[in-house]
Amino acid sequence: MRIIISGGTGVIGQALIAQLSTENHEIIVLSRNPAAQTSQPGVRIVGWGAKSAEGWGEWMDGADIVINLAGQPLSSGLIPTPWTADYKRKIEASRLEAGQGLVSAISAAAHKPSVLFQISGIDYYPYSDKVMTEDDPPGDSFLARVVADYWESSTAPVEEMGVRRVVGRMGPLLNLDNGPLPSSLLQFKLFVGGRLGSGKQWMSWIHIDDAVNAIRYLVGNEAARGVYNIAAPNPVTNADYTAALGSIMHRPTLIPVPEFAMRSVLGEVSDLVLKGRPVSVDKLMALGFRFDFPTIESALQDLLQ
Repeated sequence: MRIIISGGTGVIGQALIAQLSTENHEIIVLSRNPAAQTSQPGVRIVGWGAKSAEGWGEWMDGADIVINLAGQPLSSGLIPTPWTADYKRKIEASRLEAGQGLVSAISAAAHKPSVLFQISGIDYYPYSDKVMTEDDPPGDSFLARVVADYWESSTAPVEEMGVRRVVGRMGPLLNLDNGPLPSSLLQFKLFVGGRLGSGKQWMSWIHIDDAVNAIRYLVGNEAARGVYNIAAPNPVTNADYTAALGSIMHRPTLIPVPEFAMRSVLGEVSDLVLKGRPVSVDKLMALGFRFDFPTIESALQDLLQ
């Protein structure tokens, strides 16, 4: 099969490509800077400007699967990137333009793909202690508006072209390269591990392997259409996550990070860890998907073994 992946240079994209490249597929990775990417057997790096199909759209004609993972990172590195007005515009534009470019290419293709997977995020939902399902309305935060108005809506037109579309609202990803885990590990290695703020905020999360497997499962299942939450079936509070990590690393969890300190340094970005919501994955599991790492303890043990 020919599989087109946008945003394939990120953590999820690289893990997904590593799996697919062993299965004799033709993989087309769309990249803004193809010269900087390392080529792999069976993987073709194609330059794209995201906004349109110019210069790369011919690859869409005859493609079987499109996986859109593109989007400016919400933050990067151990020290989060501040959300300045300019950075917010980059977050919005990167998601909208990537989707619009893919839609343009699919519209022009004589032989359209059978399915498009659109990555999204559980930031769609309001901050709450209530377990959120796919039917719940969006929140009113900056990220909720980005997800609802830019990310998910950007590829919606392909449904009118007869292309099956699946939207995966991903929870925070547990891996060793980005997301919440690297900064937590640094805290514990320095013996200053502890909960963030009150520790009562909910954290829906997912192991990188389960995230990749869920994407592949949804793409390959003809019954999968519409929105699915992609997160582990057992959300935890920040205090629970901290305790589990401390236990596995054999480190104390005695030094909490005050909320006011985080807000004074990180501003609005601190909402990523000081607020949260639990989400339901009943819809995904009803489709038949099963998790390899359903608990925070099993996920952390695997990642840190």
